[in-house]
Amino acid sequence: MTFAQEMKAKAKEAAKTLVLPEGCEERTIRAARIIVDEKLAKAVVLIGTEAEVGKAAQDLSVSLDGITIVDPTESASRARYAQEYYQLRKHKGMGEDEANEAIVDPLRWAAMMVRLGDGDAMVAGALNTTAAVLVAAFTIIKTKVGIKSASSCFVMATDKSGYGASGSFIFSDCATIPNPTAEQLAEIALSSADSCRTFLGVEPKVAMLSYSTKGSAQGELVDKVVQATALAKEKDPTLAIDGELQLDAAIVESVARSKAPASGVAGSANTLVFPDLQSGNIGYKLVQRLAGAEAYGPILQGFAKPVSDLSRGCSIDDIVITCAITLAQSAAH
Repeated sequence: MTFAQEMKAKAKEAAKTLVLPEGCEERTIRAARIIVDEKLAKAVVLIGTEAEVGKAAQDLSVSLDGITIVDPTESASRARYAQEYYQLRKHKGMGEDEANEAIVDPLRWAAMMVRLGDGDAMVAGALNTTAAVLVAAFTIIKTKVGIKSASSCFVMATDKSGYGASGSFIFSDCATIPNPTAEQLAEIALSSADSCRTFLGVEPKVAMLSYSTKGSAQGELVDKVVQATALAKEKDPTLAIDGELQLDAAIVESVARSKAPASGVAGSANTLVFPDLQSGNIGYKLVQRLAGAEAYGPILQGFAKPVSDLSRGCSIDDIVITCAITLAQSAAH
């Protein structure tokens, strides 16, 4: 079974409600139809007016049977959502009337649906920028308790079954935080461990990567990884995590025996935490292009409820699999 098939199976099993704020967008409407037909969600909600969404679907010859349309301006939930938004933003000077007007924005509305449990997962970005999607998520959905910074991961599926989790890995953070502090790096590790459980279905073995293994080199970059590893262990003493480790020591058993013989992670890591965004982004693209790995992501992690950002150049299939991934995440919430 491919990763995409596994995520669709998990989404079906989770039976959650998916909210799509870009309700009039062509690819989103087509994807919503596929998601309903394949029963990947208990319910699919498109945000928009009945007239606008209906016309867009009619122009595409797509049936809206089984799809729920929610118009924020007409919804009976508007007052409740506006009051919650006011409570979240009043410390920034927002008034109640302003909150009532602002909450009808589709991204904010979808995020509030997820926050208040009227939806389980939100996917957007076919029309909106990453910044706009993240602002809605950060201000309304918020991050998990104990996590200050949301991050991202890639699921890397290779044909090298002797490495990682039968050839698959979590790579983090390859898309979100450019130069994480030690505290942020520790949070990335903890969030990535959760992603490993969700997406790879195995217990994480987290390697904190560096150009040094167990003191083989010195410097402030190495010190940050060592500090981050200690912080992550302090926050979750049960987590199998080690660092600092070079990549070969992290995933190659023979190298691990030589460089880090006392490590319980070295040689068998399935979750790789890169020291910064540059190395993470370069790393996943090298594995994707030179090793022919399938790269799924970036997948947002660390939020209190599942939310995913699409590329504005995404295909219909991209939207469907991203929705399946996000719905699979919702099973853990």
